Amino acid sequence: MDSKKRFSNRVQDYVKFRPSYPSALIDDWIRLADVQAGDRVADVGAGTGIFTRLLLDRGLEVLAVEPNDEMRIAAEQAVSPAQLAQFRSVAASAEETSLADGEVDAVVSAQAFHWFDPAATKVEFGRILKPGGTVALVWNKRDVTGNPFAVEYEALIHAFAPDYKDVGHQKLAPGDFEAFFASGEYERLEYMNEYWISLEELIGRATSSSYTPAAGSDAHVLFAQALTSLFTKHEQQDRVPFHYVTELYMGRV
Repeated sequence: MDSKKRFSNRVQDYVKFRPSYPSALIDDWIRLADVQAGDRVADVGAGTGIFTRLLLDRGLEVLAVEPNDEMRIAAEQAVSPAQLAQFRSVAASAEETSLADGEVDAVVSAQAFHWFDPAATKVEFGRILKPGGTVALVWNKRDVTGNPFAVEYEALIHAFAPDYKDVGHQKLAPGDFEAFFASGEYERLEYMNEYWISLEELIGRATSSSYTPAAGSDAHVLFAQALTSLFTKHEQQDRVPFHYVTELYMGRV
């Protein structure tokens, strides 16, 4: 499947159930990128605008670049009227953003870089950045070993999603980041991002992933039954732990 279309039938679950990102990460990124209110940032692979809205909340002007029509429309609808003047929606890809040379002070990409062509993206980011501008790559990386629920959930995903092993941030290695960032130099920071979620949130969050059975399919019925059994086994006060380590990779290209 074309990576730009993978989430078209999952947008509502993505909007409702995907996690946000730690405030401490935004604080550190603002300091390290040396950006301030009013600066222009390209959020590339912006999806439904989760990270975009965090940047808008800090007074930044955001160009949200997203090739998937359904996700981009959801992002547009989620921006508050008060912030529309700071926001521009751009129907384009990471490899061809359509932005002008040197148009942005910084580039960010949250939960998306693993879908890009890294070589073409490196050239494009270098083109649209002002001299000295930085690139930040961000992921919420799910904890898969920290507790019994996490271990069993990971096994369940492997059982129901044959291509899970081939997609996502986990396929990236240090050498990929060294090749992307200039002179192989970048900074990596991580943050705890912990949630306790309900059964509805568990099923919705799992369904929002592009590699799990799609809602409405026979496979999804079985998938939801398995998730319900797992939830019942591990729930504490009607919640299970769904924790992340949020990673920030930052450098110049």
